[in-house]
This record gives sequence, C-alpha cells and structure tokens, in this order.
Amino acid sequence: MKIILLEDVRKQGKKGDILEVKDGYGTFLIKNKQAVVASQGNLTHLEKENAAKAASLAQDIKDAENLKNKLEKLELTFKVKTGEGDKVFGSISPKQIAEKLKENGYTIDKKQVKTTTTLSCLGYHNVDIELHKKVTATIKVLLNK
Repeated sequence: MKIILLEDVRKQGKKGDILEVKDGYGTFLIKNKQAVVASQGNLTHLEKENAAKAASLAQDIKDAENLKNKLEKLELTFKVKTGEGDKVFGSISPKQIAEKLKENGYTIDKKQVKTTTTLSCLGYHNVDIELHKKVTATIKVLLNK
C-alpha cells in the first residue's frame, strides 16, 4: 500500500514522505490520521503544499538577507565601568545586545545572538546574529569607558 504521511512517524519517515508499507500497517496509520492513501488527488495536493512551503521559505530567506544588510551597517556602543588597567567589571550579555537592538528598532531575540567569546574587554567585538538557519549577520559592538 502506498501512503503519504501527514505527520512524523518514528522509524518510518517525516511529514509529506511517500512510503510503501504493508496493508495492515497502512490501514493503522490511516485510521489514526497519521497518513492518507497516495491517490492522484492527494499527490497533487502534496505537490501544491510543497510548492507553497518552498515559496514561503524563499521569502523568509529574502527578508532575512534584507535585515542582514541593515544590521551589518549598525554599530552598537556600550558604556562600561572599568577598573585598574582598563579591566571591565562584568561583561556584556546577549540579552543586553538584544535590548540595544530593540532600542534601535530591530526585534531580535536574545537566543539569536551568538557570541563566540565573552565581551569583557574594551574595544570592538564582532557578534553574530542568526536571522535564519541559512542567514547570519555580523554586527560590531564597541565597549568603551
């Protein structure tokens, strides 16, 4: 029996996969609304869904690229307290960077801010912001007295 999965099924496949299974198992999946028979109408519907998902994904990537171009022109400046020998008290966290971006009109979640090292010394630092799985922007962060 040929079926189309409506949701992820463990050890079988992911949503939208077309599988060849035994009749009893196929009936079980159809009864539990985890699959439908792979008829011509259902295959056509699946192709339309996949095309819509691809178009949506392409639009999301395009939007992320536009935001990346804007963010990479931006430079964030943080005033920090320093001690003897210009050592910074504490460090700048991803949450603080996200709040500063929000002040500048960008809605970025703190989980999207990826720092490779702690921002705990004066000067310029590069910080990555993951806008999409395929799009990452790098902004400059300046720590000064």
